[in-house]
Amino acid sequence: MARRHHYKRNKGNTYEIDVTTFLNLMVVLIPFLLITAVFSRMTIVELDLPSNANGAAPQQEGFRVEVIVREPGIEISNGTEIIASVPKKDDEYDLETLSEMMVALKQEYPDIDAASVLMEAYIPYDYLIQVMDVVRTVEVPTDIENEYELYALFSVISVGEAP
Repeated sequence: MARRHHYKRNKGNTYEIDVTTFLNLMVVLIPFLLITAVFSRMTIVELDLPSNANGAAPQQEGFRVEVIVREPGIEISNGTEIIASVPKKDDEYDLETLSEMMVALKQEYPDIDAASVLMEAYIPYDYLIQVMDVVRTVEVPTDIENEYELYALFSVISVGEAP
């Protein structure tokens, strides 16, 4: 004997989902999320890292800027000798004086775009970023109050370990 399946069929009793409350929630929630969203801006700086390739060192002519960050302070070198020194003030590196010296070097050597930032082994990474920012750009106040413009100083940065 064949089995019959008995299913109840809805005849005329169709149920609809009321989505108006959900749409009301979305109308309020989406603008709120867009307003409170944090849009971050990331910048990438290309660095030249020293290599251990065997071969002849390239001949460099002229002036070469080297900023050496040491525990007692910051030294500025031309590649062969130290030309300036910026001691710490209150256990912090004096980045304002370093910025003034970088501006003076850029005015003296306007064609030089390369600089090296050399760090001692146990200097915190944050100081590397701060020194690189000072060497790369300078903030100059504009005519508008509390606004500054950035001018490039030495835009090609090499990073290495201090000798």
